[in-house]
Amino acid sequence: MKSMTCQDLGGPCSLAHRGDSADDVINAQDRHLKELVKAGDDAHVPAREDMKGRWRHPVKSLSWYNDVKKRFAALPED
Repeated sequence: MKSMTCQDLGGPCSLAHRGDSADDVINAQDRHLKELVKAGDDAHVPAREDMKGRWRHPVKSLSWYNDVKKRFAALPED
């Protein structure tokens, strides 16, 4: 398992997301952003909007996705 923080993925906080793949941490970040925005956390709104845009336009967001995958691959195991 490896970890990336909300900040590593473009968000405002230091909550760590753990997973076996970059996709695991990206999906955890998506859930995290949804939950906090739904709870009224305005600090996470811009990151949530960015994430929604990535899901809607995956080809356009491929460079972000590839960058996250590369940074995840370079991380040490937890």
